[in-house]
Amino acid sequence: MANFPFGLIALLVVSILIYFGIAHRVLDRLHLSDRGALGVIALIIVGSFIDIPLGARVTLNLGGVVAVGLAIYVWIKAGTVQEKTRAIIAAVVTGLALYLAGRFLGAEPEQIFIDPIYIYPLVAGIVGYLAGRSRRGAFFAAVMGVLALDAGQLYYLLTTGVRGTVHVGGAGAFDSLILAGILAVALAEIIGESLERLAGGPQTEGRPEELIRNLQEPEPEPARKPMPEAEERGDDKHE
Repeated sequence: MANFPFGLIALLVVSILIYFGIAHRVLDRLHLSDRGALGVIALIIVGSFIDIPLGARVTLNLGGVVAVGLAIYVWIKAGTVQEKTRAIIAAVVTGLALYLAGRFLGAEPEQIFIDPIYIYPLVAGIVGYLAGRSRRGAFFAAVMGVLALDAGQLYYLLTTGVRGTVHVGGAGAFDSLILAGILAVALAEIIGESLERLAGGPQTEGRPEELIRNLQEPEPEPARKPMPEAEERGDDKHE
């Protein structure tokens, strides 16, 4: 169990939450059904064991590809052009934050108190939420920010001639992709939900009516005073 990827463990936990209906609100925000989300998670888990070599320098992990595809789907489903634009900018900011984090770790990251594999998703998740703001934007920014880090590493190898292979979406990058996306959405849900409740409910301006109905708690039915059967039938006592 010690060598079992932490990203897979996190996916199994999320699957359990979805199965018991605990993550329904989050899935609504991501435009996913329970069955669809479980299907995607199953594809990611199975695909995480499949690596596709693309030459001597690049290996593509199928599970990582599915995760990136999910991020793109979520971005396409974003409500407005403004949200989509903000998500792209957030992804760029997240990628830069991860690059700076890598430079800060230095050449001997093993000397720090935590494995860098878990520092990257922490940075990506937090920055992705802060820059992306919405659940969809945060998820897209976190996942694409980690992907940008892989792309940057590949560019470095190709331009410098340094030997090495980039495992896009695989190896440690798989854990970073998955954990970053989950953390970003969790932060957006917890903090966003708290702010909405403090403000008196979810924002309704510019949002689809069906989504607003799903987010708002049903109003309790007004209390009715019990009435005699004669009055309920409309009978006239003086008839």
